[in-house]
Amino acid sequence: MMSPLLQTWLQALPWLLGAAGVTWLASVFMRNVTIVDTLWSLLFVLAACSYAWTAPQLGPRALLALVLVSAWGVRLAVHLGLRNFGHEEDRRYAAIRRRNDPGFAWKSLYLVFGFQALLAWLISLPLLGAIAGDATPLGWLDFAGALLWLVGFFFESVGDWQLARFKADPANAGKVMDQGLWSLTRHPNYFGDFCVWWGLFLVALAAGAWWSLVGPALMSLLLLRVSGVTLLERDIGERRPAYVEYARRTNSFFPGRQRH
Repeated sequence: MMSPLLQTWLQALPWLLGAAGVTWLASVFMRNVTIVDTLWSLLFVLAACSYAWTAPQLGPRALLALVLVSAWGVRLAVHLGLRNFGHEEDRRYAAIRRRNDPGFAWKSLYLVFGFQALLAWLISLPLLGAIAGDATPLGWLDFAGALLWLVGFFFESVGDWQLARFKADPANAGKVMDQGLWSLTRHPNYFGDFCVWWGLFLVALAAGAWWSLVGPALMSLLLLRVSGVTLLERDIGERRPAYVEYARRTNSFFPGRQRH
């Protein structure tokens, strides 16, 4: 017999795939799959809502997890949606399109949208553990997780704001952002995501959901080795020579003082 927790997790998958399918349809008409970036964080909010809907009761930990993931997910979706609106397809997706044409419009359903829905479903395990797990009172692990989430949210949101202001100034055209949080790490937004998900894991761990370690571990792998730092910096030195000197002076991921 299937456990209630596993059943709750499985029931979220059709919702995520459905949201991915609807967004894919929009991308076909737009001929631009960059919209998947806006969808990404909202998939976690949708997963959390699905877990909450099927949970027998919602204790303070469940409410904490819902608030934290919703604040993170909605902020990131709005930021990326506004940033990408009216622009051409992101170079990453344009490259995927070139490699998979003809027929990319159909292939993107599973190569881009379906794949991201599955990733979000796996990474959302801490949300499952926190929302549908042990409904014990909040403890020190919950507060430690919320504090780590807050550090991540600060780095991500403030870093995005600082970069947007920097790019909006015509005097900075062609320059590399090396101020504020960007002087501590070359990727404050990715480091922020890292902290957010390890913070959510601590909240889940407080409910005994040690198995949800898979979620932040997978997110960390994506940020550090797959679609985050590694992909972004693969050829950035060729496109922006000034970045080479910036990279020499500034930590790649974890914050630290600049080198001289």
